Amino acid sequence: MSTAKKVAIIGGGPVGLAAAAHVMERGMTPVVLEAGPEAGHSIRQWRHVQLFSPWEYNVDKAAARLLAPTGWNSPDPAIYPTGAELLERYVEPLSTKTALRDVIRTNSRVTAVGRAGFDKAKTKGREAAPFEIRYQNGKGPETLRAEAVIDASGTWNSPNPAGDGGLPAIGEREAAARFAYGMPDVLGRDRARYAGKTVAVLGAGHSAIGTLTDLTTLAQQAPGTRPVWLLRGMDPAKAFGGGANDKLAARGELGAHFASLVAAGQVQVEAGFPVAAISEADGKVRIATSSGCCGRSVLVDELIVATGFRPDLSFLGEIRLRLDPAIEAPVALAPLIDPNEHSCGTVRPHGARELAQDDPGFYLAGIKSYGRAPTFLMITGYEQVRSIAADIAGDKEAAARVELQLPETGVCTRSGVEGASASGCCGGPVPANVDACCADDASAKATGKTGCGCG
Repeated sequence: MSTAKKVAIIGGGPVGLAAAAHVMERGMTPVVLEAGPEAGHSIRQWRHVQLFSPWEYNVDKAAARLLAPTGWNSPDPAIYPTGAELLERYVEPLSTKTALRDVIRTNSRVTAVGRAGFDKAKTKGREAAPFEIRYQNGKGPETLRAEAVIDASGTWNSPNPAGDGGLPAIGEREAAARFAYGMPDVLGRDRARYAGKTVAVLGAGHSAIGTLTDLTTLAQQAPGTRPVWLLRGMDPAKAFGGGANDKLAARGELGAHFASLVAAGQVQVEAGFPVAAISEADGKVRIATSSGCCGRSVLVDELIVATGFRPDLSFLGEIRLRLDPAIEAPVALAPLIDPNEHSCGTVRPHGARELAQDDPGFYLAGIKSYGRAPTFLMITGYEQVRSIAADIAGDKEAAARVELQLPETGVCTRSGVEGASASGCCGGPVPANVDACCADDASAKATGKTGCGCG
C-alpha cells in the first residue's frame, strides 16, 4: 500500500530533501514544496557562516545513497563547511542531479494545510480524508492532495523580535529599515552597510557572538567601526559556552575567542539591556530600555537583531496540533529540549512517535519541530525523517528504532550551562587548550573590573 502514498514535504532545505530521499527509498512518492527559487533558499541567506558541526553531521545517509551513482564525492567528514559549501557540495547536487529534481516544486509557498472536506472541528471519517495543501506559485494558487505531510519548513523567515518579553519593541516595525535580523554578511555582501558605523548586536547566542566577532575584524579593516553588544541578561559569560569542553570544537573555539575580544575591550558591552523601544533620532537609531523618559539608551547607526527564531504556525490553523504551550514543539519532544531546563544538545533519541500530531499522517520535522528551542543539529532532523518515512510506510519497527548519538553542546546541566566550579580563574577553571582568557575573567573585565589575569 505504501507505493500508492503521496507525501507532501514542506521545505526544500537539507531536512526536507532528506525526507524526500527516505520517502522515495520506501517506494512512496514525495512532492517537495519549496518557497524559494531554488532548494536550500534559506541557506543562501547565511552562506557566509561556517557551521559548528562537521560534514559528518550534515549529510543524510539516504541522500548520500541517491548521490552515489552521480559520481558525487563525499566531503571529508571532519571538515566544517560554510553555508556556501553546504549548498555547493551537497544541497545543489542532491536537488539537481538525482531523482529528487523531478519532485521539487520551487517558488511554491504553502499558505494552508487541512483535511479535504473536513474543518478542524469535524472528526467522523477525518482520518480517511487526504490532506489538502494550498500553495502559491507564479501561476497563482495551486492545490495538492497527499496521504501524509512532513512540515520541514524551518524557522528562518520568522525571527524573534527585538523587544523584551517576546513582543516587538515599540517602534520596531517603523524603524525596520535601520536594522537586520539574523546574521548579515558584515565582512562580505553587507560590508558597505556596516563599515565605519556604530553597530549594535542584540542577542546572546552563537549568531550574535559570531556577528560581533566579524564586526571586530571589520573594525580593524575599516576605522570608525564600533561593535556594541546588547544582551538582556546580566552575565556576559553565559554566552561564551564550554570552551574546550564543547564536543563541537568550532563552537567552543568561537566562544573562547569572543571571550578574549570582550576582555580586551574590543566590544562595548551593555548587559542587562531589555529593549523596550526603538526610534530614529538625528539620523541614528535610539535603542532604549524604556518607552518613557527613564531607563538606559544607546545611539547607533545600525542594529542587528540576533535573538533567535520561532516556528510559523499560521498556515496550520486547520491541522490538529498538539504542541507545548511554551516551547511550541511537539509535547513529547518539548521536555527534552526545553532551554529553561538544560542547554545540552544531547537529546534522547526521538522520531515519528514524538513528532506525530493528532491528525494522523502529519509530522513536524527539522528545526521547526524544536519550536523556540535553539539546540537543533541537522543530523537530528535526518534521523527524524528516517523514522517518519518508515512510519508512513507502515514499518512501525523501523520507525521506533531510532539510534542517534549527538555531540554535547558544552558543559551542560539542568538549568543551563554549568558555571565553572572549584578553584581557578575567577571561581572556575580556565578552558583547556584555548588561548582566550576564561569566561569568568572576561565577564569581570566586561563590567569594569580588573579580572584575575588568567590566560
